[in-house]
Amino acid sequence: MGNRAAARFGGVGKSATYAVFDMVAQLRAQGVDVLDLGGGEPDFDTPAHVVEEAVGALREGFTHYTPSRGLPALCEAVSEKLAKDNGITVDAATDILVTPSAKHALFAALVTVLDPGDELLVPTPSWVSYTAMARLIGAHPVQVGLDAANGFRITRELLEAHVSPRTKALLVNTPNNPTGHCLTHEEARAISQFADEHDVLLIADEIYEKILYDGREHVSLGALPCCADRTITVNGFSKGYAMTGWRLGYAAGPTDLMEQMLKVAQHTVGCTGSFVQRGGIAALTGPQGPVREMREEYARRRELTVRGLNALPGVVCSPPDGAFYAFADIRDTGFADAASFAQWVLERAGVALMPGSAFGPGGEGFVRLSFATSPEVLETAFERMGRALAERG
Repeated sequence: MGNRAAARFGGVGKSATYAVFDMVAQLRAQGVDVLDLGGGEPDFDTPAHVVEEAVGALREGFTHYTPSRGLPALCEAVSEKLAKDNGITVDAATDILVTPSAKHALFAALVTVLDPGDELLVPTPSWVSYTAMARLIGAHPVQVGLDAANGFRITRELLEAHVSPRTKALLVNTPNNPTGHCLTHEEARAISQFADEHDVLLIADEIYEKILYDGREHVSLGALPCCADRTITVNGFSKGYAMTGWRLGYAAGPTDLMEQMLKVAQHTVGCTGSFVQRGGIAALTGPQGPVREMREEYARRRELTVRGLNALPGVVCSPPDGAFYAFADIRDTGFADAASFAQWVLERAGVALMPGSAFGPGGEGFVRLSFATSPEVLETAFERMGRALAERG
């Protein structure tokens, strides 16, 4: 019968990050000792007070539908958080949508603003799902390759070189996965001026917002006066609160766009899990000490990781500004490309990495390592890689 799936799937591959996750699981099932530095999941437990609130909700029988927009108390908590932490002012009753994961919020945002044939600018290296989401809805992702020599900064010149009459939106991730770069005020001004001149909508993925280093300040595009009416801010609980399995996120933005996004939620998932949302309320309004403790531990692991990578022959790594990834330059190791290096390291050292080429233009010649794992695992991984590279000569 031929290909029975829609033609748009022809340009969409499976997730590269999940492919590594599945490969590691398969190898481990075969008895192979693999250290996984390819994933993007905190190794901490969800804070106890968040778990207790959700368990209490279950025991109360709080297991039924909620409003599609989200529990009013959670929408209010999100609104207060955005005002306090980000300088973003939104109405909890009209401008917020609670979603089952930040990933779903991103997809709903793209469905809302992009028509088939519209172009979405995506600065790369970037998370693998951005371009796939755009293609799934018939839009065209335009990858804006950033320069490692310039610290992977977004510049007005780069954006101008890729804009066209079909450009509808720009997606910005800060702190960035995979590079760890955090948006600066200078970059934010350049983006805002570009968006204003070309009447481009902005989608800001801020899922790693709580993981910053060296006293850096998180910059939210939605807080800029000229961007407030054109920015959809997406965030969630997976990374900062170690709640990956909870699948809880949210989006906030202009009322007219959020009203349309609400339709996406109503006609797809209906609503986000009721007891899960109760956990989200506890996360935002309860003690923030666990978040600080996780960030402090990530900072220690960051130092260990950067030191360990720079000790490897042919490898150079700058400290990331935020998130829990190191993006290491392996161009002087003698391998043809990042995929070859990652495959060799997996086979010879039993360490799983992500090739930078999976993250789009600008990523070739680099590999991404997650340090969201124990110091013992990290130290063992660097010992194994160092030994393998030394034997290779």
